[in-house]
Amino acid sequence: MKNDRRRWLKALAALPIGFALPAWAETLDLIRQRGRLRVAVYNDFPPYSLPGGKGIDADIGRAIASRLGVTAEIVGFNADEDMNDDLRNMVWKGHYLGTQPADLMLHVPVDEVLARANDKVRIFGAYHRETLALARNPERVPAVSGSAAVALEVFTREKIGVETASLADSFLLGVLNGRLRENVVHFTSVTDAGKALAQGSISAILAPRAELESAVQDKSRFPLDAVRFAELQVDSWPVGMAVKAEEQALATAIASIVAELKRDGSIAAIFRQYGVTHTSA
Repeated sequence: MKNDRRRWLKALAALPIGFALPAWAETLDLIRQRGRLRVAVYNDFPPYSLPGGKGIDADIGRAIASRLGVTAEIVGFNADEDMNDDLRNMVWKGHYLGTQPADLMLHVPVDEVLARANDKVRIFGAYHRETLALARNPERVPAVSGSAAVALEVFTREKIGVETASLADSFLLGVLNGRLRENVVHFTSVTDAGKALAQGSISAILAPRAELESAVQDKSRFPLDAVRFAELQVDSWPVGMAVKAEEQALATAIASIVAELKRDGSIAAIFRQYGVTHTSA
C-alpha cells in the first residue's frame, strides 16, 4: 500500500502544477456547487446517531454543513470489524456492496496510532472528549474509589454489564487476574445494558459516559461515577472526524467551523439537547 502511494505521489509531482493542484482543492468548491455535504454517521449508536437522521453526530454534521452554506446529507453506516475498516468504507474507498464514501465521517478517535495506520485519511477536528464511567445500583454497589483491585472487588459477587468487544469489556475480563469474568454480562449495546440495570438483572454498567447518560433514564436511582484506575491505561479519548487524506482545504474549513461551534456553545447545546454532558476535547 505504501509503495503504491509513493508511486502515485511521484506521478502526481511530475504533472504540470496547474493540472495537479485543482484536484486537491476542488472538493470544497464542488460541495458548495452541489449544495450538499455528505456526512457519515454510525447506525444505531445512541445518543450519537438515532433513527430518522437524529442524534448528536447527525446534528453536528448539520451544523457544519449550515456554516459551509450547504445542506447535510446524513448517511448511516453499519460498523465493520474495526475502525480501519470503517475509515475505508466511510471515507476513502466505499463499501464493496456499492455504497459510496462520504465527504466527512464523524465519531473518529483522534489518535496518533490510528492516524499512522490509515494514511489515506486525515483525522482532525476533535469535538468531544469521551470518558469511561460506571452506572451503578447504590444499594448493591458502593461509590467507586481507590484502585481497581479495591473498587471492582464487589463484582466478584455482583453482575456488571458491558457492550461486547468494547474497551470496558476487555478491561473487566482481564483485571484482577480474570476474577470478574463470570460476573461480566455482555450486551449488544449500552442501551440494552441500561434496560437490564433498570430491571435488576445486573448491578452496574461500565461504558462511555455519553452512552450511559443516554441509556440510564433514572440517574437519581442509578448514579454515574467517573472511572480512573491506574490499571486502566485509557480512560478517556478525543472524538473527532475524518476526510480523505488529500482534502486539506476541506479539512481546514471544517476544522475552523468546529472551533467556532465549540467556542460559541453550539456543540455543548447539541449535547444538552440529548441529555448528555459535553466535555471539551
